Amino acid sequence: MTTIGFIGSGNIGSTLARLAVDAGHTVILSNSRGPETLRELVVRLGPNARAAPPAEAATAGDLVVVTIPIRAYRQVPADPLRGKVVIDTLNYDPARQGRVPGIAAAGAQAHLLLQTHLTGSHVVKAFSNIFFRHLATLGRPAGAWDRSALPIAGNDATAKKAVTALIDSLGYDAYDVGPLAESRRFAPGTPAQHAYLDPAGMFAAPGRPASADDLARLLAAYGTP
Repeated sequence: MTTIGFIGSGNIGSTLARLAVDAGHTVILSNSRGPETLRELVVRLGPNARAAPPAEAATAGDLVVVTIPIRAYRQVPADPLRGKVVIDTLNYDPARQGRVPGIAAAGAQAHLLLQTHLTGSHVVKAFSNIFFRHLATLGRPAGAWDRSALPIAGNDATAKKAVTALIDSLGYDAYDVGPLAESRRFAPGTPAQHAYLDPAGMFAAPGRPASADDLARLLAAYGTP
């Protein structure tokens, strides 16, 4: 089993941590406010979870999930993540989040920001197009007819293989969209960003399953590589 470090423990982070613990992984949670603020979450998750400062979570994780507001991406500790696989869940949606002047001035597209900061890490974009309540409820065993696929993108094949294995253990298939730059095809404002929304209830749980074929159609609707 894998030790997964979390830099950020909000809705997506805590949901992923729950799924990971249920799958037999160990999780190390962190946030910007200190480990003591995560005590209740750790208790709920059980003995395979603990809290630590971000640098410790980064150092101890076999895989590290960064799931923080994108405006804080420069606060992610780079040195402990050198050479590691980092899962980037960050999104930039000015219509919902408001504009962040620093992002526009960063000299890179929003979906590439974390990799530009973590130049020594192998960043894989994943879990960025699914609502946390849907993530919690749509997982299915391998081979299930209604198993959903989650898009991933990254520049390192070995890193994507590790993330694919994690996603499979959480009850999903991984759909490889290509290099990290192609994560633009499932960024906010694209058809794939809404893959799991229930047309009637929108963000209501449990959401709508989306297969690899469903994702392929949605990704193609935004354009081909």
